[in-house]
Amino acid sequence: MTNFVGRERELAALAEVLAEVTAGGAASGRCLLIRGRRRIGKSSLVEAFLQRSGVPSVFFTAAGAPVEQELGELSVAVTRSTLPGRDVFADAVPGNWSAALRLLGSALPDDQPSVIVIDEVPYLMSLVDGFEGVLQRVWDRDLSRRPVLLILIGSDLSMMESLGSYGRPFHQRGQEMVLGPLSPADVGRMARLEPAAAFEAALITGGLPLICSRWRPGDDLWDFLRKQFADPLSPLLVSAERTLAAEFPDQTYARTVLGAVGAGERTFTNIARAAGGISASTLSRAVDLLVTKRMIAAELPVSLAPSRERRYRLVDPHLRFWLTFVRPHLPEIERMRGDLALAAVRERWESWRGHAIEPLLRESLARLLPAAGLPAAPVVGGYWTRSNDVEIDIVGADREPVARRLFFLGSIKWRERSPFDDRDLVTLQRQMSRVTDEPVPLIAVSRTGVRASGLAASFGPADLLGAWNSPRT
Repeated sequence: MTNFVGRERELAALAEVLAEVTAGGAASGRCLLIRGRRRIGKSSLVEAFLQRSGVPSVFFTAAGAPVEQELGELSVAVTRSTLPGRDVFADAVPGNWSAALRLLGSALPDDQPSVIVIDEVPYLMSLVDGFEGVLQRVWDRDLSRRPVLLILIGSDLSMMESLGSYGRPFHQRGQEMVLGPLSPADVGRMARLEPAAAFEAALITGGLPLICSRWRPGDDLWDFLRKQFADPLSPLLVSAERTLAAEFPDQTYARTVLGAVGAGERTFTNIARAAGGISASTLSRAVDLLVTKRMIAAELPVSLAPSRERRYRLVDPHLRFWLTFVRPHLPEIERMRGDLALAAVRERWESWRGHAIEPLLRESLARLLPAAGLPAAPVVGGYWTRSNDVEIDIVGADREPVARRLFFLGSIKWRERSPFDDRDLVTLQRQMSRVTDEPVPLIAVSRTGVRASGLAASFGPADLLGAWNSPRT
């Protein structure tokens, strides 16, 4: 079973909801909607919860198959479950989902709590006519009146959000839980890494538990990569491909655009060129799909004036690593020449890391504040111009993209040996004039310390890693 470092909070939350069911008696049904991207550990988390709770339960996973096949698999899951009335499915397979859910309700105990888990719910929402309405009616008339915890799991983030949204049949019937990746602090504890190395491990693994579990305590980054590149079946190598195959089975353009963004293209024009010169309308549809699925983020500069310089980036750092360093070298890895892939990472590592780590460090800073005399900032973003002659790594503001007030500006220098120095500060001071004429505190984030005077505050790896241990996470 996956190592659940960093998942105790989620397990405790699940146990608390089940305790509400237990305390509420007969008519105390609760529903929980769990969403998170693929391979983030949602199913494993719930399996661990079921093992800990020990209550009667059934776990069914939809597969996007025809309705008759899915109902047959549900019947099998129930008959193999620990529900006391599981034999109700032994005689016949229900003909539709309304009958199946009602029959499932009759299999539940009345004198103790139980759990029903339906995984990959978006498949049912897409393929079963009126599934949300069916679910709502059975919940309202039957399941909610029993001591049951209904857990609905999904990887399609936008569809899971819509399930409980206003105007939809299941609105306000379920409590939501968003499962994110393991934090840099969690990854660091698993692998026993120093703070800077913990952030870099989070970049490579994306905080995906299955990949993190392969990082042996005490191994550094190069030990880990050498071992994973030597194993063609390593989760580091295969997880991203499986995710893309599941998310975009028929979306060739979406995968092409994703590859262009993963290769470092950030503007609409450059992405179109890297994607083979596809038309603006085709690219727009692909980008909209990727943004909706939370695969890429479309960002504008944060400043006091409006800007149209939209940039795109991959949300998942592991996917960015995979597209840059793994996918191009899969043929070598498959013929047991992982050393060639490792050499490519070594050659480009510092340059790639310097850009890839910026969003993670900005999020860490946002979690840390208020600190060192700086206020909490509702927005911690960045600023850039079309020609990239001005790029400010950190902009703390009251809102985005057009701010009313700037709280601070800053620079990120995540270099292996060189600290943030006076030359870096002069560059930041010169670029500040392109954003504001008012005095604004200047800050630095540095991997290897600061040797400059005149900063309002500076933060290192240990400071930022500590932000992930706070109650706000």
